[in-house]
Amino acid sequence: MDLLQTVLDAGDGAAVAELGRHFGLDQGQTAAAVGQLLPAVAAGLSRNTAQPGGLEGLLGALAGGRHQRYLDDPASMLDASTVQDGKGILGHILGSKDVSRQVAAHASARTGIGADVLKQMLPMVAALAMGALSQETAGSRMGGPAAAQPGVLGMLAPLLDSNKDGSVADDVMGMLGKFMGPASR
Repeated sequence: MDLLQTVLDAGDGAAVAELGRHFGLDQGQTAAAVGQLLPAVAAGLSRNTAQPGGLEGLLGALAGGRHQRYLDDPASMLDASTVQDGKGILGHILGSKDVSRQVAAHASARTGIGADVLKQMLPMVAALAMGALSQETAGSRMGGPAAAQPGVLGMLAPLLDSNKDGSVADDVMGMLGKFMGPASR
């Protein structure tokens, strides 16, 4: 299953429903918001896993963190600690608050939901993404980190291959280029 579907289906949709209630959005708006924010999170994760030691670092964070709790207990999405964890994840994968603001503005233009709401939602979506990836690696732990790699990367790929050409490399570079601007390329 891909990352977006795992997040949308978590707890029979309870995690996404909790986000919607918190931000005053209906189910369709919340799903659209998550659908627009999650590819940027996945692109950041993918970029980090492509760096030397990046995949091992991600797998270590997934194994050592307690990210799965965000899927198991949807009410935890509203905890201040979840938002802080999400902000830490975003800082690591996106690099700056400016990029997070750009992601929210881009998602706002596509969904019609206010950028301020999406900016507040983004850390929670990042936490949910890590929860979904953690859940995937938990199922693979019996085989060790090498067994978890295809599952984690497989969850990211459908979100990243926006032009459906079978390669995510061009799509990741395009997404990151949009958000990070010409100075960071």
